[in-house]
Amino acid sequence: MEKKILLECRDVSLGYEGQPIWEHLDFAVHSGDYLCIVGENGSGKSTLLKSLLGLLKPLHGAITMAPSLRRGAIGYLPQQTKAQKDFPATVSEVVLSGFLSARKWRFFYSGAEKAQALMNMGKLGILELKDKCYRELSGGQQQRVLLARALCAAGELLILDEPVTGLDPTAAQDLYRTLEYLNKSEGIAIVMVTHDIRSALRCATTILHAGQRQWFCGSVEEYLASPYGKRFGGGRA
Repeated sequence: MEKKILLECRDVSLGYEGQPIWEHLDFAVHSGDYLCIVGENGSGKSTLLKSLLGLLKPLHGAITMAPSLRRGAIGYLPQQTKAQKDFPATVSEVVLSGFLSARKWRFFYSGAEKAQALMNMGKLGILELKDKCYRELSGGQQQRVLLARALCAAGELLILDEPVTGLDPTAAQDLYRTLEYLNKSEGIAIVMVTHDIRSALRCATTILHAGQRQWFCGSVEEYLASPYGKRFGGGRA
């Protein structure tokens, strides 16, 4: 069965004020893919995420997405700020807010949306926390809440920016297992920026390495055989 293309970059250049950070970028994200974006600080990973989310227009080329994603059905998990960690709302309120873009003019959440939110909390093992205050949770619990929120927005694709930053090793591995379940069992495509190269090599189907105006995209095996992989991925776990 042929996989559906969710996102595609065709000969894309990205940057600011006419100065490219990425050039001639060509890759696609298909349904069920697990793409990890790796590379050194300042190599353009955040710029690429902004472009995939439609927040930054390419300098050249085209980024296209499936019609279902054009309606905003992308779940996004950004890096948390201190203010966000102290947000004074219940877990249920935070998770339900994932439906805000789809709710449009409706003042109340629908019964179907409330049921979906409960189901997503159940999938992520946080249903018993639904009435707790978000800011009283541990870092790992907060990330699960934000992931449940992203699932409420997402039908087919999750985009995550350094999701394990600030988590202890146990919570980080727990989150990786959850993402693997969502990818393999639920069929949700994942695009994740990460500095954790070992976990990227374990989890990903595809690696996109950001260099200084150079890049590599391929399978884990192809990446490990490339000059980038030999330099950065030599310690594969």
